[in-house]
Amino acid sequence: MSDSYYLHLFAKKQPDLNYHNPKVIEEIKEIMRFWLGKGVSGFRCDVINLIYKSSLENGKKKWILTGSEHYLSQEGAHRILRALRHDVLSDYECFTVGETVFVTPEMGKDLCDPAREELDMIFSFEHMETDQYLVKWFKRKFNPERFAKVISRWQTELDWNANYLENHDQPRSVSRFGDDEKYWEKSAKMLATLLLTLRGTPFIYQGQEIGMTNFDFSDMSDLRDIESFNVDRLCKKMGIPSFYRWIMMKRCSRDNARTPYQWSREANAGFTDGKPWIGINKNHLKINHQSQNSDAHSVLEYYKKAIQTRATNEVLIYGTFKLIKAFKDLMIYQRKLNESTVIVILNFGKRTQTVNVTGKVLLSNYEKEYFDGILLPFEAVVIKNKT
Repeated sequence: MSDSYYLHLFAKKQPDLNYHNPKVIEEIKEIMRFWLGKGVSGFRCDVINLIYKSSLENGKKKWILTGSEHYLSQEGAHRILRALRHDVLSDYECFTVGETVFVTPEMGKDLCDPAREELDMIFSFEHMETDQYLVKWFKRKFNPERFAKVISRWQTELDWNANYLENHDQPRSVSRFGDDEKYWEKSAKMLATLLLTLRGTPFIYQGQEIGMTNFDFSDMSDLRDIESFNVDRLCKKMGIPSFYRWIMMKRCSRDNARTPYQWSREANAGFTDGKPWIGINKNHLKINHQSQNSDAHSVLEYYKKAIQTRATNEVLIYGTFKLIKAFKDLMIYQRKLNESTVIVILNFGKRTQTVNVTGKVLLSNYEKEYFDGILLPFEAVVIKNKT
């Protein structure tokens, strides 16, 4: 479990948790040493920039996040992280990645700048907020240009990012940023190309590597996520009609990413012989690990190929990042290391596009060996350019 889990646990017992409570901090350190001694590789730290309250006074009233001036990225949180690094983590070969909320790249650097000796990297959320108004439940149309510019800002302002497109709290990426119907396979592969050619450490969420989609449930009785029920109840009080509340659930519910892994076409997608806690997506008959593992052209095999391409090209690991173009559905960026350059070209839309780039292909979701400048729907190409 993450160190922040224990921080939250002890905070409930001791509401005045702060850096000057040595007993609590020492207990946390011992728990971390216990798990590191068992051989864990590190900790994923939940909402780690909210672990410290500088005051228990009432906060300034706001539409959302009332009191955040007392708990959002306080200096006390940095002191705790430095203490854990100095007294525990530095004695082990391990790493920490912190989930952070409402942070800017500048705040992110304060958390994971190696010179500050706090976290190794962070999960930020700004790119996951580009398709919403204020909070995730009120969606606006996905805008690839806005999405690309946010990704670019974090790529250039942080030395090393924790890159992701899915997790247990987010809808499935192919349903959100791609096309989970006509261009399901191509858009799933395009998003894999994006994830695995950015600078930083890529994180692949379970099911993403086979292109699992959002759930196909029919009403609230199919859900299990307490957040979804709370939001539905609140929106009902606000007078939002039931049909639109269900649209909100289908777009945003955390249960989209919590349906059982689709291993096979068998009953319960091969996940269990018992009764799963939540329903199985009926598209497991088409989208499943077993069928893709034996298909050289599958999403799963493409992930393997993309990972291999990254692992054998240092420019894709250590190279600098530069956004060349972000316009409507088009995203083009460069990775460069010494004299080697790689150009990544992504089409987030259904229209064929023409770009002023050609060359020998390192990776293509249309299995091309040479790119002639014609970009097909949801096409992704990685071109190596020696300069």
